[in-house]
Amino acid sequence: MEAKRSKYVSRRILLTGFTLYVALVTEQTCGLEIQADPEVIVQNGTTGVLRCSFKSSEVVTKRTTVTWRFQSNQPSSQFYESPHVIFYFSDGQGYPGPDDFKGRVQFIGDINKRDVSIQLTPTQFSDNGTFFCDVRNPPDVGGTQAETQLRVVLKEALPQKNTGVIVGAVCGALVLLVLIAIAACLVMRVLHNRHEYEGAR
Repeated sequence: MEAKRSKYVSRRILLTGFTLYVALVTEQTCGLEIQADPEVIVQNGTTGVLRCSFKSSEVVTKRTTVTWRFQSNQPSSQFYESPHVIFYFSDGQGYPGPDDFKGRVQFIGDINKRDVSIQLTPTQFSDNGTFFCDVRNPPDVGGTQAETQLRVVLKEALPQKNTGVIVGAVCGALVLLVLIAIAACLVMRVLHNRHEYEGAR
């Protein structure tokens, strides 16, 4: 009976030790965090910037790699079924993907600053879809790739900025300042006249 109990305790200790080991290893290799803009809206024929950055507890080295993939939301596209690599960065060099993106994708980030952004120019309606940014910085290799929904639209469909509201607010502020200045001048004049009147008496 005592032997069985001792064997059971030994198994529990081994299981606990193994669990702690797995937890520590997982924590050390999954410290990678990748971030990107959830959505980018750009006018057709212009430059679209797809921003992506990462945080890692490890130093960036030549083994650090960046992979950008694209999956179209148009059923007629060859990129519809699954994500395709459109740009790959490794050992300080960038490697273009398919002909549809070759010459249009440019790496504009600084990997030493953990910026792995790219720009796409000129954008086309066929670029509508999801872009995936994936980074590997060994031993940090457990990060979840970031996603950006790109919407390429006509100029008329671009989100309108609240320019009118901003201009109105600025004009209103200027008018208010002018009124305050006029009121201050009137008050100063009244006080000055009163001072002169009392001095004359």
